[in-house]
Amino acid sequence: MTKPVHVEEVLLAEPRGFCAGVDRAIEIVERALTKFGAPIYVRHEIVHNTYVVNDLKTKGAIFIEDLAEVPAGATLVFSAHGVSQAIRREASERGFTIFDATCPLVTKVHVEMAKLRKEGYDFIMIGHKGHPEVEGTVGQLTEGIHLVEDVADVEQVPVDSSTRLAVVTQTTLSVDDAAEILAAVKRRFPNVREPKQQDICYATQNRQDAVKVLAPQVDVMVVVGSLSSSNSNRLREVAERLGTDAYMVDSADDLKPEWFAGKQPGRPDRGRVGPGDPGHAGHRAVARTRRRVGAQHTGCAGNRALPSAHGSGRQVDEGFGLSRNGQVAAYNSPLHAQHSSRPGSTAHPCWTLPCYAKT
Repeated sequence: MTKPVHVEEVLLAEPRGFCAGVDRAIEIVERALTKFGAPIYVRHEIVHNTYVVNDLKTKGAIFIEDLAEVPAGATLVFSAHGVSQAIRREASERGFTIFDATCPLVTKVHVEMAKLRKEGYDFIMIGHKGHPEVEGTVGQLTEGIHLVEDVADVEQVPVDSSTRLAVVTQTTLSVDDAAEILAAVKRRFPNVREPKQQDICYATQNRQDAVKVLAPQVDVMVVVGSLSSSNSNRLREVAERLGTDAYMVDSADDLKPEWFAGKQPGRPDRGRVGPGDPGHAGHRAVARTRRRVGAQHTGCAGNRALPSAHGSGRQVDEGFGLSRNGQVAAYNSPLHAQHSSRPGSTAHPCWTLPCYAKT
């Protein structure tokens, strides 16, 4: 058995919790199951969280990628990431009962694109190829949209300076990455039209900002979140860019004591840890961290008690870090939910801080 590492305290960072768009998407699936009964078909994982998806599977949700897998007359839910116009047409033509759980901020991007397309604009989309949100957004048009993943891609966009051009972004990008790529777009296309409000969602930006505050103060950042989650990956990357060791885990079983070994108190430039996503599994991860790395006390913002690893709820993805005082901080990223983490909850006072994005 690996010798535990002594950690004095577990802290939670602020803001944390997952965004309203994800909460809404999960609730749509749950309500559909209640109203129509199992099975309910969901096009792609409703959110990129292993625990949420598995929980919904046990309730009767079936996650599919190809509409050919959905039988006639079935109930179908579109995931929070959104879908292409081709998917919408096929679903409608096949007569499914359809519920659209697309995040309202993603829908905002789609609506803006449709409006500008009528005005004669082509588009540059900043995003990650293969991500379902990007596929859905690019699929709003049959032509005239160009995906760029980095600054180098901007130089390869096959349009000239006379083209009316607008730019949109994936909502879960790194704020810093998006800004760098957007600057390159504006250098090449000075007249490009930007969105009236940035496309990156409020929850994503707020939680990345929280990591920027925490990372310079800590030795280790652990993001408790599914590897398929763009938000969780971006949070890890933010910490790494600031020079902090950062790891991703999908459950408490993935935590490794050696990550914390040798992180001695007393370093003047270190302090807490970072991000993840919300739910019951996150509580288990905190509890497991306390056991496996020898934490003696737990706490969160305001020195309130950290919720214990019991009770029902969805996964909470959290980050942990060893501070210069031997403390560990935990932080939740925008995805995944736990009912008791909602503002105003009295079940766990530690979880009553604001955690929802504006819509």
